[in-house]
Amino acid sequence: MAEFDDFANNMKHLLLKIRVFKDTRGQDLIEYALMAGFVAVAAGAIMPNVATSISTIFSKINSVMSAASTQS
Repeated sequence: MAEFDDFANNMKHLLLKIRVFKDTRGQDLIEYALMAGFVAVAAGAIMPNVATSISTIFSKINSVMSAASTQS
């Protein structure tokens, strides 16, 4: 009986892992954020005078995200 319970628990964990890998709802948002970051880095490398503006924008985003994460 204990072997069956172990098998059942292993199957539950396997199904949960499969379900997590299939859940791609947040994937698009992450891809767009990464693409925006790459474009910003490339623009900063090509146009050095824009690098300061980009740095300021990312600093503001960082402070807003930090403040949001500490709120309950």
